[in-house]
Amino acid sequence: MSENIEIETRNGYGTTLAAVINFPPEFDEAEEYPAIVVSHPGGGVKEQTAGTYARELAENGFVTVAYDASFQGASTGSPRQLENPHVRTEDVSAVVDHLTTLPYVDEERIGAMGVCAGAGYTANAAINDPRIKAVGTVSMVNVGQMFRNGWDGSVAAADAAPALDQAARARTTDATGRGEDNRFPLAPMNREDAPNPELEEAWEYYHTPRCEHPAAPGWMTARSLSQIVTYDAFHEAEVFLTQPLLLIAGSDAGSKWMSDDLHERAASADKSLHVVAGANHMSLYDGEKEVAEAVAQLVPFFFGTI
Repeated sequence: MSENIEIETRNGYGTTLAAVINFPPEFDEAEEYPAIVVSHPGGGVKEQTAGTYARELAENGFVTVAYDASFQGASTGSPRQLENPHVRTEDVSAVVDHLTTLPYVDEERIGAMGVCAGAGYTANAAINDPRIKAVGTVSMVNVGQMFRNGWDGSVAAADAAPALDQAARARTTDATGRGEDNRFPLAPMNREDAPNPELEEAWEYYHTPRCEHPAAPGWMTARSLSQIVTYDAFHEAEVFLTQPLLLIAGSDAGSKWMSDDLHERAASADKSLHVVAGANHMSLYDGEKEVAEAVAQLVPFFFGTI
């Protein structure tokens, strides 16, 4: 059972999040349940992989909320497709705000998880917000690290300087109304743009019937780079990320190094990294076997920690 809801944010941007709340089997409003916030990848929407994980977790006894980020999907905010990592982190806590108002949610038992960039934002939110009692991640990306250091971590951070120049130009043309197309791809927009087979799968996921959605165009505003390039989703994780932490990554994922990094940096006394053998970054989005393995780890983790 699920229903569409709207969540007003209090982050100063005045956005309203479009969300889906999912209920456990035999849900009873008179009871209290643990709850989990589920955040989508950059360029995604709640109807894709975040919704998949939210439904699976609800089937296993949790109240879950999957939502569209501010400025994206069916949520409000302008400019459209802004990917401001600070706002996206605040969106996670905005959903927690909402959960604390629901009589059937135990506010001392709220966890959060995310996929790809949504997982990085979730970790950042937990660093800032101790109401999040446990953190789960799937195919996590620290979006700042990715834009500084590349998909596999092989690029020097200084080489990202041109992206800041591009963002600055985009901000100027946005302000002056020169009408340039200031779009920046978050996944390959065309098959031939993919630099490797794994990111070709990202193109397939977002731009073919595999999982395309009309509200997920796969690009962000180029001005978003101004915030992203210098952003670190793991800032002060060594001090403030003390909640139990479960990281799930594919053995063949180019992005796995970012999960390794948080596993090393987090202050959490209870932290683990589960590696799905043979999986890459994208197969954990919707691969039947891979998602089932991830859910089989997440369910006992959250029941044991929230």
